Order: sequence, then C-alpha cells, then structure tokens
Amino acid sequence: MSRAHRPRSGFWIRLCVVIVYPLDALLFKIRWHHLDRIPASGGVLLAVNHISQADTPAMARMVWQAGRIPRFLIKSGAFSWPIVGRILTGAGQIPVYRGTADARNSLRAATAALRRGECVIIYPEGTITDDPDYWPMPAKTGVARIALDNPDVPVVPIGQWGAQRTLARGGRFRPVPRHRHEASVGEPVDLRPFQGREQTAELLDEATSAIMAAITVEVAQLRQEDPPGH
Repeated sequence: MSRAHRPRSGFWIRLCVVIVYPLDALLFKIRWHHLDRIPASGGVLLAVNHISQADTPAMARMVWQAGRIPRFLIKSGAFSWPIVGRILTGAGQIPVYRGTADARNSLRAATAALRRGECVIIYPEGTITDDPDYWPMPAKTGVARIALDNPDVPVVPIGQWGAQRTLARGGRFRPVPRHRHEASVGEPVDLRPFQGREQTAELLDEATSAIMAAITVEVAQLRQEDPPGH
C-alpha cells in the first residue's frame, strides 16, 4: 500500500516505521476508511477513541499511510521506559503529565506542534474506555482546550474498532487468529459555536462532548450498531 504523501522524516520516525509495520501486520488485518479526510499538510488535530494498548501502533501506521508524521500525546511514564522512552523522545512524541503542575506544558507542546504545521493525535478519553462494550466514554477537556486555542486548526474525529479483540483490558492477549482492525476518519468537527467565548468549565465540557459525539458516529458506522444512549 503506497503512501498518500511523502513528507521528510528523520532517523527516529523511520525506525518507528520499521518497528510498527511488521508489528501491525503480525497483529491485525487492517482496513482504513476515508484517509483522504486527513489534510495533506498544515496543522491538524486528530481525536481518536481508545480501546486497547495495541491500538496506538495501528493509528501510527494509519497516519503514516495518510502521508503525515504522527505526533502522539502519550502518558509521560512511557518516556521513562528503557529504549522505548528514547525512541518516543527522538520521534518527537509529546509527553502528557496528568495530574501534575506540568500538565499545562503538554497542551502548550501540542499547540506549538500544531502551529508548526504538524499532525497531532490525542486520545480525548485519556485512557482505554471503561465502557463494558468499548464504546467511547466521557472525555477529558484537554482536547477542547487545544482545539479552542487553535481555532484555525481542523479537529478531525477518528473512530477505531477491533484492536480490543487482540489485546483486551487487563492484558488478555489473543493474537491468533488475527482480528480485523478498522478505523474511519470523519469530517472536521464544527467548533464555531464555541470559539471566541470565555473557556468556562461548561463551555469546555460542551465542546468536548461535540468532539466525542463525532468520534462515536465513526465508531458506530464501523460496528454497524447504534451507540448507547449515554
């Protein structure tokens, strides 16, 4: 499968590609939908539901396949792991310091990357969904803060489904048979009703809910099911 575009990338990103491609091929039967909705250039914020520890390599491959270099917001603890932490740092990924005085630094780093014209990926839920059926759960407001601080940057919702069959909550790993993992890219979320207003807790909650609703639409299409009322 050829890439849609070919931006320049350095050693660490190339190393990630060498690792991620065979890993994804080993774990999943992959299918992407509407990759053309990811802009070919310029800053873009991709908001994705989180269903498995194994879904990040799949999303990395999808974004790379779309012709963009992925910059994930990743829990800061992963940057202290041997080897993995060095790769994440070298590849320009963004540490998230949740619940600390440095938490705002993650948002500032994401904004800086967007303003450099990069492709930033965020899991708004902050962790794997705790919904029993793996539907998206209520999210943190960080995604809305980043989006509203960068009103000219499109926020593109992505729904994914399938990785939880390979690696479920609690570390249940079932690589055989290979399960299908799919992702669907939606149209940019219309956040104009929330822009230019004071970022109150209520407004941030509403903007976050709008983003999660758009993600849930994509997940429902993949699952061919109606999402739960909550």
